[in-house]
Amino acid sequence: MKLIPRVIKTEQDLDAALARIEEIFAASPETPDGDELELLVMLVERYEAEHFAIDAPDPVAAIRFRMEQMGLKQKDLVPFIGSQSKVSEVLSGRRPLSLAMIRNLSGGLGIPHTVLIGSAPSQEQTALSEAAPVWADLQFPFNEIYKRGWFDGFHGSLREAKVQRDELLTAFMAPMGAASATWNCSLNRQHVRSESLMDECALTAWRVRVMTLAQRESLPPFKRQTVTPRFLEELVRLSYFEEGPKLAREFLGKSGIALVIEPHLPHTFLDGAALKLPSGAPMVALTLRHDRLDNFWFTLCHELSHVALHLDCDDVDAFFDDLTDESSDKCEKEADEMTMQALIPAQQWREAALESTPTSSAVRALAESLRISPALPAGRLRHQLKDYRILQDLIGNGKVRRLFASGFPPVRE
Repeated sequence: MKLIPRVIKTEQDLDAALARIEEIFAASPETPDGDELELLVMLVERYEAEHFAIDAPDPVAAIRFRMEQMGLKQKDLVPFIGSQSKVSEVLSGRRPLSLAMIRNLSGGLGIPHTVLIGSAPSQEQTALSEAAPVWADLQFPFNEIYKRGWFDGFHGSLREAKVQRDELLTAFMAPMGAASATWNCSLNRQHVRSESLMDECALTAWRVRVMTLAQRESLPPFKRQTVTPRFLEELVRLSYFEEGPKLAREFLGKSGIALVIEPHLPHTFLDGAALKLPSGAPMVALTLRHDRLDNFWFTLCHELSHVALHLDCDDVDAFFDDLTDESSDKCEKEADEMTMQALIPAQQWREAALESTPTSSAVRALAESLRISPALPAGRLRHQLKDYRILQDLIGNGKVRRLFASGFPPVRE
């Protein structure tokens, strides 16, 4: 007798639903019986989650028990669950069983389907599942992500990675947690400074990567209004030292600000970014695409200026900057002005009058008086005179990436 699916309110309703599931359990998907089966399973899960949350059998425990009985390894579950990564996610509780998995495991391993129809997915799993359509349609630079080893824990070939594309991208997004459920909104809350057409999908992938790395760092809590002009001045004085950029990362870390170094992806034309983490704390990421000291310090201070002036606003949580381009944007002009004042105060710059005497000795004299790297006044002078042939021996070519060698790992071919 066909049961008309309805909300399960009593144990008698539950018994009737389970009996009907038994009758039509082999039904093919996208058939009338298959649709009824899917609905009944959902109703049973809902009822058991509400009434038997403590005593309900654990599907994962049942699977592991049967594996032990039959001497099976995780790879032996691939035919029933779909891929090795899916098996791992199911057994760790990160992925709920689908109806197809329940059918396969019940038929293949003889586990009663009533045991496998267990608790509903967790709130975080549900959020991630609902978020998937938002970012799954993005054309991530999959091959490049694979070559850079961004799929943590995956060591297979590119061909194997493509077979598991959805699972790998899901894991790639997972550190964003429930925040990824609102990723579509986040994409609209970013500010991009560039005259070039940036690849939005590549930019998003890079953003996920640097935020993931930042969240792995154990830093003290960030206090609002930490980044002030005085804070930037103290930071800039670290440029006086040979390993100033590394000292800058430590300096920021002690203030609860993660500094991540990650090369840009193709077609992003990116120097740096200021981002708000899911926790609300700020972070800065630099690409070092121009391996020069003057570029490092200007970009770092520019992104920190965004943290101080703009990142706390409700309508934006990410700034991406291609600093080779001039900008008339209000936020960018404000960040540029705060940066220039932090690097070399306006009064000292006027008094030095380097535009009229653009010599190495004059630049070094100003830098020594301020106890900063000569790369800073040299870089500013080259920019203001629009003459990038001068003072090349002072701008620190090739002196930054070597300090962050771990941020530039060899890619897999």
